[in-house]
Amino acid sequence: MDAIELLESQHRKVEDLFSKIESADDLSEKEALFNQLADDLAIHTSIEEHQFYPAVKARQTEDLLLESVEEHLGIKRALADLLEIDAADKTFDAKIKVLKELVAHHAEEEEDELFPKVRKLLDDDILEALGQEMTAAQVELEEKGSPREAVPSEIEVPAAI
Repeated sequence: MDAIELLESQHRKVEDLFSKIESADDLSEKEALFNQLADDLAIHTSIEEHQFYPAVKARQTEDLLLESVEEHLGIKRALADLLEIDAADKTFDAKIKVLKELVAHHAEEEEDELFPKVRKLLDDDILEALGQEMTAAQVELEEKGSPREAVPSEIEVPAAI
């Protein structure tokens, strides 16, 4: 799977988790789904910031990448807020909705603007190799357990690209 295919598959997985959270009636189920979402978003932002964005940085993509890391910062701040509250909190659902909107906007911009530019800049072999590197980083983060726990320490400034 190449790098863009990997990121798009993560976008679809996150969309599915948001839907499941919104339809969950049981608070413990909602909380478990949120924890999975938070881990998935922590992993996604990490591999984008540390592998994908540096690899695709070019004059044609720099403005989009700078905007992307600012969007990640907003997503991380919303996640950090949610990590501090219980699913039973009356603001939980509202905060989930805001997070969903932030993530949907970010994913749409990547898929409509950034990814097509990257496909023109990098050949299939490079994208495939980058996808393998990103998958390895994802596995490493998953093996550490609870990647969401790092998010509160990443809400002060956007990641450097």
